[in-house]
Amino acid sequence: MRLTCPLCGARDRREFTWIGAASLLGRPAPGGDFVGWAHLRENPAGPLDELWLHNAGCGALLRGARDTVTHATAPLTLAGGAR
Repeated sequence: MRLTCPLCGARDRREFTWIGAASLLGRPAPGGDFVGWAHLRENPAGPLDELWLHNAGCGALLRGARDTVTHATAPLTLAGGAR
């Protein structure tokens, strides 16, 4: 599988670390459902908005959609900027 970093271009998937669903960016406010946010995950079959870390490249946190059935990916965009 190849992913395209917006800063480095197309790279092998082994340069990236999968972080999880992009819903992790929406951390609850103090007093909110932190346990549910941290531990409960859906496992949908189909498109999922995900976070990837380009750890063997520029170090950017990236966001993009991937179909969990076919592994087809949409272009990645910067989620939190580069390190």
